[in-house]
Parts: sequence; C-alpha cells; structure tokens
Amino acid sequence: MKVLCTWTEKVAFLAQANSHQIKMDTTGPIGSDSAPTPKQLVLSAVCGCTGMDVVSLLKKFKQPMETFQIEAEASVTEGGHPVVFKEVNLVFKFTGAMESSKVMEAVTLSQTKYCSISAMLSKAVPILYKVELNNENIGAGQALFNKQGE
Repeated sequence: MKVLCTWTEKVAFLAQANSHQIKMDTTGPIGSDSAPTPKQLVLSAVCGCTGMDVVSLLKKFKQPMETFQIEAEASVTEGGHPVVFKEVNLVFKFTGAMESSKVMEAVTLSQTKYCSISAMLSKAVPILYKVELNNENIGAGQALFNKQGE
C-alpha cells in the first residue's frame, strides 16, 4: 500500500492513492478549513471500513437493509501535544425489515474480527459502539480484537 501526500497551501495536503485524491486541511488561523482534518479522515476510515464489512455481512445474511448510517465521534486529549483520541464512539443506524440478531451479529463480527482500521485503532484507544434498528437501540459493545501474532 502506498500513498503520496503533496503540500498545496498553508497546511493543506493532497493525498494521492492509486487514481484517487483526498484533500486534507485544518481550521484557521493556520488552515483554510477547505477539507476534512487528518483526524476526521481517521474517523471516516473507521466508518468506511466497518460499514463495508457490515453491508457485506448483511447481504450474506439475506437481510433487507433500507438505509444505513454510522455516526462517529471521538473525544480528544487536552493540555498539550500531541492531541490524540481518548475514546471513539460509533452509532450504527439501520432501517429495514431485518432481524435484530443478524444486525448485531454483523456489527459485532466487524468490530471483533474483520475491520482492520478498528483493529489497529483499538490498540491505542477504546472504540465503543451502539446499534439502532428502526430508531430502537438493539445493542452495544466494544471493539475487541485478538492481537495478531501474539
């Protein structure tokens, strides 16, 4: 895996991954607030990774998903640098005529076995999640992965 990041202006960068580009920036006064921050992209990566797992699993489980969103929020350290995540909270929101047990199974498998971004990040910070189906809370958990190679 390889990415090339090129400085564009102030503190903004353009990341090139294969034929795709992603801009990164930060807020003022040092940035222009023209793109997500690197930490926002890390949260987005968690959502994208686990979301892809969950969609694939729900299709495998033949569950008729109508809509799916993941809200991600991270608390950060204060009082010095580096400013890092203290805790990540994910809320998986689904609609559709699905079995709650299958939805929970898909999310749990993603957060304990498949999502490589959660696996890496959970070594440094707790990742907690809640799952909602048709606006009802159906469960919660924490990303827990076996440490590979140990």
